[in-house]
Amino acid sequence: MSHGFDPDMIRIAASSNFIGGRRIMGHAAKRPVLRPSDGFHYATLDCASAAQVEEAVNDSYNAYRHSGWAKADPRDRMRVMRRWADLIDADMDHLAPLEALGSTRNIAEIRAWDVNYSAECIRFFAEFIDKVGGEVATTTPNKLGFTITEPYGVVAAIAPWNLPLVMSAWKIAPAIAAGNSIVLKPSELTPFSIIRLAELAIEAGLPKGVFNIVQGEGYAVGDPLVRHPLVGKVTFTGSTRTGAAIMAACAETGPKPVTLELGGKSPQIVFNDTADLDKTAAIVAKAITLNAGQVCVAGSRLLVQDNVADQFIDRIITAFKAHRPGPTWNSDATIGPIISEPQLDRIDGMVQRALASGAEALSGGSRAPSPQQGSFYSPTLLSNVTSDSECVRDEIFGPVLTVQRFSEEDEAYAMANDSRYGLAAGVHTGDLARALRATRALEAGTVWVNRYGRSNDMILPTGGFKQSGIGKDLGREAYMANLKSKVALIEF
Repeated sequence: MSHGFDPDMIRIAASSNFIGGRRIMGHAAKRPVLRPSDGFHYATLDCASAAQVEEAVNDSYNAYRHSGWAKADPRDRMRVMRRWADLIDADMDHLAPLEALGSTRNIAEIRAWDVNYSAECIRFFAEFIDKVGGEVATTTPNKLGFTITEPYGVVAAIAPWNLPLVMSAWKIAPAIAAGNSIVLKPSELTPFSIIRLAELAIEAGLPKGVFNIVQGEGYAVGDPLVRHPLVGKVTFTGSTRTGAAIMAACAETGPKPVTLELGGKSPQIVFNDTADLDKTAAIVAKAITLNAGQVCVAGSRLLVQDNVADQFIDRIITAFKAHRPGPTWNSDATIGPIISEPQLDRIDGMVQRALASGAEALSGGSRAPSPQQGSFYSPTLLSNVTSDSECVRDEIFGPVLTVQRFSEEDEAYAMANDSRYGLAAGVHTGDLARALRATRALEAGTVWVNRYGRSNDMILPTGGFKQSGIGKDLGREAYMANLKSKVALIEF
């Protein structure tokens, strides 16, 4: 059964901000929002003014202090979050097309994963509410020492455009479960589905002001948000450059803790003892074509052992050429659009510079034709590249895979680690001992073996090394990162 939809039938509400439990119009500039699948100007975003950013933070702070959410019975908070998750699941027919309309995510993928995963993320962090807290310390017999965990108060979150619902859920769920209020700035490129999450939260019983949303550009809305003196913690997913600016702003106005998931240039290593080259090639190809390569953990560097390289590369080319580009509302499309024309130009510019420098495009290497006039790029495999090439060293954030060959195991690890990034890595081998050595040797926050990409095991945290960020999303670490600890020592 097809789950496609007519994009012209989706209506967008005029008001795009959410403060104090209701939608409100932004008082600053208005900006057009385009569908990347066809370039159509389908909505206008009313951006929040500086005064409205101030209002949103103050309202969230008042909700933290006076709504009772932070001090409510843990089981009551858990029940609200579970109802919220149930409402998200039940809202599939509304949320999924809204998410697909202006994003790069195909409607079939959103129905199969994004909506339910976002709901499950809220359920997952709700389970920590009555199970994780302070600890009693070992002291002398006449003393009682213990720690108390408390929310930060107001958490400021900035979410990216590549998986709007999922990435927002990663920020929202642990912060609210831990008793904080949150002010979220979605990407101005994909602003609308998140508003629906906030409406469903109020319907579930979340007090007004605990979850506020302000819309707009990073410099006009994001910067004053993270700098606000009532913001106790900041969480951000996006580029390394922006993450560094946010960290500096938090140091200047706090200091205040930050969680940053930033850029990546993740290697996929294929050894010659890989049992099933067909299966492995499918994994490697999907790791760079999923969401048209617009994923921070995209496996964008293929390192393949030389005595299996030719046959493995042939399989990648075949997989790339089988993709069918199409708009996000066509459930039969297998690769979606690039988020915007400027980003498409950036991707193509990097590829063309690589080709001019001697690289060879074994597949793709240019924009993909689109009958809808959308922003599409052909899955591209670049060979004859060196470790100092721009396309090997810099994050492209598109469906572009570079391939390099190696002879010995240690050479593979050295090539993989020769990067300023350290977000993720993939290893494909039939040797368990080698797999274990690789997990130790690779400088990455996540190492996948004989697979690539996250699972639904939200207990496993995610985060990067080096310039790929600090702190963790998901897992117990993400919940604890939204709490501060207080020490008490009682003598008797």
